[in-house]
Amino acid sequence: MPADPITSPQNPRIKNLLRLQQKPAERRQQDLTIIEGYRELTIAHQAGIEVKALFLCPDLATPTQQHDLQQLLGPAVVQFEVSKAVFERVAYREGSDGVLALARPPHRRLADLKLPANPLLLILEAVEKPGNLGAVLRTADAARVDAVIVCDPRTDLYNPNAIRASIGCVFTNQLVAASTDEVLVWLRQHGIRSFATTPAAEKLYTDMDFRVPSAIVMGTEATGLSDHWLQAADERIKIPMAGYIDSLNVSTCTAIMTFEAVRQRGK
Repeated sequence: MPADPITSPQNPRIKNLLRLQQKPAERRQQDLTIIEGYRELTIAHQAGIEVKALFLCPDLATPTQQHDLQQLLGPAVVQFEVSKAVFERVAYREGSDGVLALARPPHRRLADLKLPANPLLLILEAVEKPGNLGAVLRTADAARVDAVIVCDPRTDLYNPNAIRASIGCVFTNQLVAASTDEVLVWLRQHGIRSFATTPAAEKLYTDMDFRVPSAIVMGTEATGLSDHWLQAADERIKIPMAGYIDSLNVSTCTAIMTFEAVRQRGK
């Protein structure tokens, strides 16, 4: 750790952190993302994520956290001490623990996915809210889903807010972005049955057999799945709604259906 901490928000490294936070194009150009939080960073490192730089605030991070991270990341990762005032400027959540890192996000393709003989997948179409993506990834991690595929995403998969919302589970899942057409071809090639979720479906999710190679396909909260998916999927399914509303939050729907599949599979 350098003797002199970064104390000015005009420091070039701090200004770059802010650009990376605020601009997806900057993250793509630099091929970097921001991981905030001791737990999230530890999970990312354990998942093999390449950490490029560590920023620590001694007034917020505990001595144990500081020691553990320095030991975990080693001398190859450049480390900076940051004053509390400056750290609070770059932190993107309240009550931050004083740990922030720059890391290289994974670049994974459909062909890179390593699947068992009988996979269970989650597919999200056109997800645009990092918070929803993060919540779905927590479900995928808890259920030990084999992969999460995002079709035509409207947010970058490793958005700092998605990392935060997933509590680092963005790194524990096999996560891939691809076009809908690419995914449909890939599903057929691998003999994976697709279950498209829509309130207009006649069949209930509880009547489906998820014990076969399965992909549960979720649309956006605003418009649901596209006609392309609804027409191409093997089944169209719904959650029965007994109240006045006809839909739930996408992360809630995903959790309900995913754990029904897990129950059927006896995991």
